[in-house]
Amino acid sequence: MNDSAFSALAGHQFVNLTTFRRDGRAVVTPVWFADVGGRLVVMTGADAGKVKRIRANGQVLLAPSDRAGKPLGAEFAARARVLGPTEHTAADAALTRKYGMMKRMFDLMGRLRGGNSRAYLAIEPA
Repeated sequence: MNDSAFSALAGHQFVNLTTFRRDGRAVVTPVWFADVGGRLVVMTGADAGKVKRIRANGQVLLAPSDRAGKPLGAEFAARARVLGPTEHTAADAALTRKYGMMKRMFDLMGRLRGGNSRAYLAIEPA
């Protein structure tokens, strides 16, 4: 990640993903992310509001954060899109490599609850 446009996120576990409602209001959500070849991938619920907002407007802002969303660095612009089903496996594998046991536990809890419908996002430099 050091050579990518996302080098400000190196060493961080969370990023604040800011998406925008149709009326322009910002919605900030701390998320896990992984760098895959100079783009970030993010996992979220398939029905999450951020998925709907990104489909309508792919312009996002990113900033390194802690898990509670406290910013830990400067915010910068990026462009997001929802990945198609054929891209899910690679995105999920990248997140599992980065988060290891935490991600596996998250996956297990999702399966036990019976709801594991996910969407994956790709985020590229603006």
